[in-house]
Amino acid sequence: MTQTQSHTARSKTSLIAVLLVSLLVVAAAASAATRSGSADYPRVGLIISTTLTARSAPSSNARVMKTFHQFRPDYAPTILLAVAEQRDTDGRLWQKVAIPGRPNGRYGWVNVEFVESTPVQKKLVVDLSSRTLYLYDQGRLRYRTRVAIGTPHNPTPKGNFYVQARFKPTHKILGAFAFETSAYSPTLTEWPGGGVVGIHGWNDSSVLGKAVSHGCIRISNRAALYLKRQVLSGTPVTIRQ
Repeated sequence: MTQTQSHTARSKTSLIAVLLVSLLVVAAAASAATRSGSADYPRVGLIISTTLTARSAPSSNARVMKTFHQFRPDYAPTILLAVAEQRDTDGRLWQKVAIPGRPNGRYGWVNVEFVESTPVQKKLVVDLSSRTLYLYDQGRLRYRTRVAIGTPHNPTPKGNFYVQARFKPTHKILGAFAFETSAYSPTLTEWPGGGVVGIHGWNDSSVLGKAVSHGCIRISNRAALYLKRQVLSGTPVTIRQ
């Protein structure tokens, strides 16, 4: 073997060793993430107790931010969206969950002992600038559609939210199907439901692509019926500029 061949062989051996070490590190990290549950977020959760307290930190002594009830006033189960987890000093596991209501964007910590949760794979993204809604599934774009958004006086709020409920509207103004999000209007506090922002069908497609709503996200009835088959309660919703 020449000096050049020997050097090449050593280089290949070193490269293989580096690749093997890298694979072992990745496998170990994946295993650790699976054991901790950190690889499985976000998660959609159901409350398995009558009430559930959300606190400002993962501790039973932290300030109470909200008390969730197992069922909503319409008797549907309350849906939670968990985005992270952490153990307290006693080893108890807590989940960080989104808190619907004003101000938008709040999170609290709940004891996982009282929650049953499962990973959620889909996500809705509403881009206000392009006035387009995107549906992603496991990070891959699956669908897009034009939307109408709020006016400058009644803007659609930006932030990270989730679908709290799905329903077939009893009033035709909401179109063929509707989704209730955890976002709240920054201006219409006296609006039905306290100003909950919805994603719903609309009977006049000429409004799509315009800033004409009271803050809700209007989509075509065709899009609403498609999303009805694809989007479940607990699906994350990001509204961005």
